[in-house]
Amino acid sequence: MPDVYLIRHGRSSANASGVLAGRMPGVHLDAAGESQVDQVGQQLAGVRLVAVVSSPLERTLGTAQAILRHQTRRRGKPLTIHEDPNLIECGYGEWTGKSLKDLAKLSLWKDIQSHPSSVRFPGADGESFIEMQARAVNAVRSWNSQLPSQSAYAMVSHGDVIKAILADALGMHLDHFQRINIDPGSVSVIRYTRSRPYVLTMNAQGPTDRIFQGGRRRKTEAVVGGGSGP
Repeated sequence: MPDVYLIRHGRSSANASGVLAGRMPGVHLDAAGESQVDQVGQQLAGVRLVAVVSSPLERTLGTAQAILRHQTRRRGKPLTIHEDPNLIECGYGEWTGKSLKDLAKLSLWKDIQSHPSSVRFPGADGESFIEMQARAVNAVRSWNSQLPSQSAYAMVSHGDVIKAILADALGMHLDHFQRINIDPGSVSVIRYTRSRPYVLTMNAQGPTDRIFQGGRRRKTEAVVGGGSGP
């Protein structure tokens, strides 16, 4: 079975302004995000990817395109981006487009921190975290079955989606997935085998991972949507 490189999109204009973008159209990478994804593309240039799969939103497609550019420069033969709707951002319903600062004052925010498996976002198009995880993990399993064994492919998605996939690979209950942090422009790697998945890397960023560089202390609560990074 293949190795999956899970890539969170680079920082977006919504991340920078503290807005929960969800599935809103027209949310693109900002300047910092463009720099992040170019760096990701350079990092992955030495990995011979057999496919690049992406959520259909603009910020993830922009990230996938940066990866493709570097793959093409290295290999000469271009790949195609495969859009997979099962990798799309969680359906945040009525929370979409709202300020994270304001959302953090609502009682549902506490449930998201302590018991996320119980949460369904309000509104007709609100999704539960359980539904989000099920579709995302099914997408990974589907692509694993289609692609060559002992190959590698990239899957570009969103913070909460990637956290849910990693939680499944770790055998972690969804109620604990907020213990995982996934920043914009980060790379996480899972090796799937017949016996079990192995999480090889989580939240790696840049040539020297900022996880080990100290810097600004992280907040104690998980940000819905994944936040804007350090």
